[in-house]
Amino acid sequence: MSLISSYLGLRVFLLLILLVWVTKGQNHNLFRQTEHLGWRKVFNVMDYGAVEGGVTDNSQAFLKAWKDACQWKGRAMVMIPKGIFKLFPVIFSGPCNGPIAFVIMGTLKASTDPSTFNSENWINFRYLEQLTVAGGGTLDGQGSLVWSRNNCNNHPCRTLPISLSFDFVTNASIAHLRSYDSKNAHIKVFGCNKMDFTKLRLSAPGDSPNTDGIKIGNSYRIRISDVVIGTGDDCIAILSGSREIHISRLFCGPGHGISIGSLGEYDHEYDVEGVYVRNSGLKGTTNGLRIKTWAKSHPLKVSKIRYENIVMADVMNPIIIDQNYCPSPPCNQQVTSNVQISDVTYNNIWGTSSSKEAVALKCSKSSPCKNIVMNTIKLSLNGPGGPASSYCENAMGVSYGTQKPPSCV
Repeated sequence: MSLISSYLGLRVFLLLILLVWVTKGQNHNLFRQTEHLGWRKVFNVMDYGAVEGGVTDNSQAFLKAWKDACQWKGRAMVMIPKGIFKLFPVIFSGPCNGPIAFVIMGTLKASTDPSTFNSENWINFRYLEQLTVAGGGTLDGQGSLVWSRNNCNNHPCRTLPISLSFDFVTNASIAHLRSYDSKNAHIKVFGCNKMDFTKLRLSAPGDSPNTDGIKIGNSYRIRISDVVIGTGDDCIAILSGSREIHISRLFCGPGHGISIGSLGEYDHEYDVEGVYVRNSGLKGTTNGLRIKTWAKSHPLKVSKIRYENIVMADVMNPIIIDQNYCPSPPCNQQVTSNVQISDVTYNNIWGTSSSKEAVALKCSKSSPCKNIVMNTIKLSLNGPGGPASSYCENAMGVSYGTQKPPSCV
């Protein structure tokens, strides 16, 4: 193993340990911290008939506690103590009469009975303002028992529930939680504004289907930091209508990397603008920093994207723009994408690629990528085959500093 590979592996390992430590730290004192922040009344689900043990469905007890907390005129906290609580799909809806916290100290266990998969979501928060979800607890999606039902590529099938969903939520903090073996995605964010996600651990095996870490769509000012994601799909998927998405101190692997898209497949999609990914690491992922659009697409814009200080280890496609996205061939490769990609900056991206083509900017013929900036790229091939290479197609921009592989922009 080369010196650079050893050094890179050490850096990635240290980053992982740091993030795990940050994620686990302070959890034990979180209930005390929320009390200090002024939560005036606690609604314990045990007082509403919840039964610990992981056998009895507790959805009605949780909903009753939520209803009373939501109606409380002041700061309210729904508290799930330590223990294992089985929970069928639930919707915690607002608006509420004041700020509300949902504190998970124990483990919530999803059902594996297909008759309960009557919703696209397992735990769903919607139409809320000033929400806190925290507590150091765990969401057990039990996905491994039903993943065989999650392949909808070749035939119609019912979508399995997403573990934790937020719809039309404003001013929220999601922190100190673990989610593992989600049936579908771990977390979905839709139509939300000003949400912070921090100190989370999201995990599923690398071969688990459609288990994205965090999916974001039609949302504004979403911040993600100090998060460890290892899963079978995108660690973070940034979809139509996402604006001002800030990601920092993320460790991703295994998984499909950090993706913008896919975009342009459907009518009435919205532009993506302002995505910032900084000070993060990826290891063993199929993609690193990816923007993907369908070749046959509706007109859209992707702009103001910045990737900075990113370290990679054995990533198959470290830097990739794919405007001929085709997950289920055959596709019509004669058409060109109508998604305009512009103002994309890659600054200080370094590490190792597990494929020879470390940089691939495959842009649209009819809407070429504009103002691509490559500043200090240091990506080497990990393995035989000579040095890493780059490939550009319809990509216009400039290069600065070290360019390894040599820039094609």
